Amino acid sequence: MHDIRIIRDDPSAFDRQLKRRGHEPAATGIVASDAQLRAVQTELQSALAHRNDASKAIGRAMGAGDKDEAERLKAEVAALKTRIPEMEERERVLKAELADMLAALPNHPADDVPEGLTEEDNVVLKTVGDPPRFDFDAREHDVIAAPLGLDFEAAAAMSGARFAVMRGQVARLHRALGQWMLDVQTRDHGYLEANVPLLVRDEAVFGTGQLPKFSDDLFRTTDGRWLIPTAEVPLTNLVRDQIVAAETLPLRFAALTPCFRSEAGSAGRDTKGMIRQHQFEKVELVSVVAADQSEAELERKVRAAETILERLNLPYRRMLLSVGDMSATARKTIDLEVWLPGQNMYREISSISQFGDFQARRMNARMRREGEKKTEFMHTLNGSGLAVGRTLVAVLENYQQADGSVTVPEVLHPYMGGVTELTPGND
Repeated sequence: MHDIRIIRDDPSAFDRQLKRRGHEPAATGIVASDAQLRAVQTELQSALAHRNDASKAIGRAMGAGDKDEAERLKAEVAALKTRIPEMEERERVLKAELADMLAALPNHPADDVPEGLTEEDNVVLKTVGDPPRFDFDAREHDVIAAPLGLDFEAAAAMSGARFAVMRGQVARLHRALGQWMLDVQTRDHGYLEANVPLLVRDEAVFGTGQLPKFSDDLFRTTDGRWLIPTAEVPLTNLVRDQIVAAETLPLRFAALTPCFRSEAGSAGRDTKGMIRQHQFEKVELVSVVAADQSEAELERKVRAAETILERLNLPYRRMLLSVGDMSATARKTIDLEVWLPGQNMYREISSISQFGDFQARRMNARMRREGEKKTEFMHTLNGSGLAVGRTLVAVLENYQQADGSVTVPEVLHPYMGGVTELTPGND
């Protein structure tokens, strides 16, 4: 959500930022709607004040014995009692219209976000680690893991495409990855673990920006709740409609949850394997900070995610997304892409975004500095630390062996009961 005062003060600058997104100009219509609303509000305030004054004057006229004046004033008050509800309804309608206009607009990108409308315009910031060299043809994860307990056919029979069943060794490795990553983020990076609802109401999904524009990407239950697309939604909404003491910031939350996405816009993309699923698990990292902490927190969060890849010895690169490749709610996004030998390419494994006060305005999440009366909107950030399924894919492909086994990364040995290798036929 945007600050109407910024649009009002410099509509041309606002439209220039929208243009960077490839969005049509919107400031003129917003300013006109805002002017209508303010005019009605001024008229309403004047009518309320006049009604109050007239009501007091009736008593004075009656006390002075001036019945004609009293009757005239009573008629005015009666007329106002009819007009005021009409003006209040007009104010409500205009407020809703203006709110809808603002809610449909994307966030403004930061100044250092690269121009461009596709992923081809993203910028590589750094590359870490060398891709492994095999003396055999590298296989993709679905081929590697099938003898280890990964079963797409059983999942398809009960749920359809884009689901997976994991049994035995691969299921244990998947669980180990999630638990280890959550431990690293809470123990080493100061995130507070949270267990959150997987079903949320409209206002929660609106607050983080999935509604109203991206409802097709979500699953909805018959009672009107939404399955969370990521723990970003419940974690960020922990500060909804709250005023937080500035000295308690930053707040950092982490959760390992199932995530649910309809993948409505990905028809034909990654239909094979575990890269793009309707249901998956992810360790989500959310930060709520003051504006002057926001940029440093973005780098801190990126490093928290990179730590996972580095401790697993997985080659990766850091990408600064272009304006057109970011989500509509993001102000700035850095992706981490892991090397997948089976695909012979880097694939996204974490997306870390800074939102400025965009989400906070939608949630009415504010902070108050010590000794100050006024409040300020906070800044929010989130990112994966990491997506568990995609990390499993990366481990399977980077640690595969010629005989079909998979070496377990050393950091996971305590989480695997001492198992150091996944072997076909050994459940």
